[in-house]
Amino acid sequence: MRVSAVDEAARGLGIKVGMGLADARAMVPSLAVDEADEAADAGLLAAVADWADRYTPLVGLDPPDGLILDITGCAHLFGGEAALLADCLERLEGQGFAARGAVAGTVGAAWAAARFDRGGVVAEGLEAERLMPLPIAALRLSAETVAALARVGLKTVADVAGQPRAPLTARFGPDLVRRLDQALGRLGESITPRLPAPLAIAERRFAEPVSRLDDVEAAVVSLAASLAAGLDGRGEGARLLELSLFRADGHVTRVEVGTARPIRDPSSMVSLIGERLATRVGGGLDPGYGYDLVRLSVLLAARLDGAQMDLSGETDRTADVERLVDRLGARFGLAAVTRALPLDSHVPELTAALVPAAAAAEKALSWAAAPRPDFGEPPRFPARLLAEPEPVETVAGVPDGPPLRFRWRRVLYDVMRAEGPERIAPEWWKTGEPGFTRDYFRVEDAEGRRFWMFRDGLYGREVDQPRWYLHGLFA
Repeated sequence: MRVSAVDEAARGLGIKVGMGLADARAMVPSLAVDEADEAADAGLLAAVADWADRYTPLVGLDPPDGLILDITGCAHLFGGEAALLADCLERLEGQGFAARGAVAGTVGAAWAAARFDRGGVVAEGLEAERLMPLPIAALRLSAETVAALARVGLKTVADVAGQPRAPLTARFGPDLVRRLDQALGRLGESITPRLPAPLAIAERRFAEPVSRLDDVEAAVVSLAASLAAGLDGRGEGARLLELSLFRADGHVTRVEVGTARPIRDPSSMVSLIGERLATRVGGGLDPGYGYDLVRLSVLLAARLDGAQMDLSGETDRTADVERLVDRLGARFGLAAVTRALPLDSHVPELTAALVPAAAAAEKALSWAAAPRPDFGEPPRFPARLLAEPEPVETVAGVPDGPPLRFRWRRVLYDVMRAEGPERIAPEWWKTGEPGFTRDYFRVEDAEGRRFWMFRDGLYGREVDQPRWYLHGLFA
């Protein structure tokens, strides 16, 4: 059992990370100890990363206790790099965290300055000056490599920087030289953000936190107008929008809405966001001490060309259906709103598939192109198709006669009329789907109830004794 983390009070008593628990208790018998919970620590670090998204959308994790932010192009929004760093540390301290930070032109220099130096802003071009006096561990090397370097007298970054590179690489591996070059800016290094960078962002910061939903909606209206102008200039429309609400205490609420077609009309965006917010009020949308930042982002976009207005006065029914799908998806989730997409198959249960309506909007057949049933003939297929064909006990003529009597779900039915057979053979061009030929019949019992049944397999050719199944019910 070893110490994995200490607070300031324990550190002041001489307790260090890595020390054995028995040794620590020998030094301080009244030492308060909690079991380490790595999962909880990782969850907390992810929550802090969500909060740090207020400064830049490019936030990477540096476990177990660090974050790396790419603030390129963002610092001026906070009054400069020093002001951004000061605001970040002050807010973290207000939430109960002890934090140190640094800003530098390279990830390695910022990491070293925050963990082994006084932090602050490392001026451009002065990375080497700040790094040279620091211990060799500041280069983000493994403990084994640091110990091996110490055994040969290389204890600071300056000691390593003055040595020939080839012997260092041969003895200590390529990571040593690579980390040095990254810290000094000789070798590029990028962070891996936790979340994909949005395609477009509009945000509103408040001098005082707001907690009323009306204030949030008013901010969303303004942000939607800003996004619409940018999307229009790029000839695109939003397919996936995200509203981020940053609470003053550090909690972040994210609300996503998708669309069945690209949109950039501000009123449509606001309507969908409002539908989504309505489902969260009273069920998870807690303003707490209020929101000090509201952000609206476009996570997914698609090309949206201008459309010619219809002078005939007719309504575009397709657009109406897509707007309905968007509203239902905002309330219940896009995965909950499905649409039957036709498939190329003769097997009844494989002729269509239920897919998310928003994803199927561009693939599904239009109403005008879809085949129209002839209502002058009896329906060929039942109105209700069972999820899976259910076996029945049947008395029928051999080899291909219709059913005369059958038992389904413990109830016996006498067949008065029968139509068929309609033969559907297995699709030989699809591998991995064995099956027998089906002979379908439409049958009616003495009370007028109509059923859709099939005989599975040709008598004497495919099977010795075909089985019967009930597949659907006519209304």
